[in-house]
Amino acid sequence: METRTLGRTGMQVTAIGYGSMELRGSRVWSGRPVDDGEAGRVLNEVLDQGINFIDTAYSYGEAEALIGRHIGHRRHEYMLATKCGREVIDRGTHDETPHCWNRRFLTDSFDESLRRLNTDYVDLLQLHGPMPEDARSEELVEWLHGLRQAGKVRWIGISSFLPAAPHFIEAGDFDTIQMPYSALERAHEYWIAEAAARGAGVIVRGGVGRGEPGAGLGQEDQWAWWDRAGLDELLAEGESRTSFMLRFTMSHPDVSTIIVGTKNPAHLRDNVAQAGRGALPADVYEEAKRRLTAAGSVPERTRTS
Repeated sequence: METRTLGRTGMQVTAIGYGSMELRGSRVWSGRPVDDGEAGRVLNEVLDQGINFIDTAYSYGEAEALIGRHIGHRRHEYMLATKCGREVIDRGTHDETPHCWNRRFLTDSFDESLRRLNTDYVDLLQLHGPMPEDARSEELVEWLHGLRQAGKVRWIGISSFLPAAPHFIEAGDFDTIQMPYSALERAHEYWIAEAAARGAGVIVRGGVGRGEPGAGLGQEDQWAWWDRAGLDELLAEGESRTSFMLRFTMSHPDVSTIIVGTKNPAHLRDNVAQAGRGALPADVYEEAKRRLTAAGSVPERTRTS
């Protein structure tokens, strides 16, 4: 599989990575139940398919523990990224995951992440969606640098979105930034290029949307952009919408890796196969963007103070 450089980290990451949110279980964010054997099969398939970047989070329910249990013994085969800054609070029938930037909580929860992941370090620790005022008031960058000096973290990053993302990109404190991007969600398209220009590696989530219309995953409103832009006309013979979406996201020249999540090994293999086709032809990518812009889907360039 194609590899790309993750910004100033210098790490060579596969063009698609694995996002473990689908392994969170049923208690977090209306997730689906996950069987231990099912998790083991898909996680080992991730590595068997050559994917070398795995993204998770303290607040992803069962995901960290499943990664540690099933592929901790293969730790040398992948680059491991997790996120911090969300509590997990038992509400009886479900868990809630509010933000918490308290230093004691951050330190204790990260140590718990390491135990779950069956490792003594992570390649990348990302702040999980803070606002600029949180980062300033809690001195979160300084805390991350302390973990790096202790050898628990190799690189520091942030998972963000508009309107906060431009502040963090311009500040230049983070080695990587994770943002949503796809043909159906172009808001961050400009800021991906800005982040890369400043040396940050760019990790994209939502690069294939969350299923085609009817999948019941809340993206039906975004698929209206597809229809308005007439993107079906740009599909290669036999190509699915999902395949086109993945290749569209890969076509942004400043994307380092796209994290794609699934519990199904067959779906995983299909994603790898589609990624193997590479980016869209340049003229098709530009035409897709032209059509989306004409339909009203345009990148945002909002800056924060």
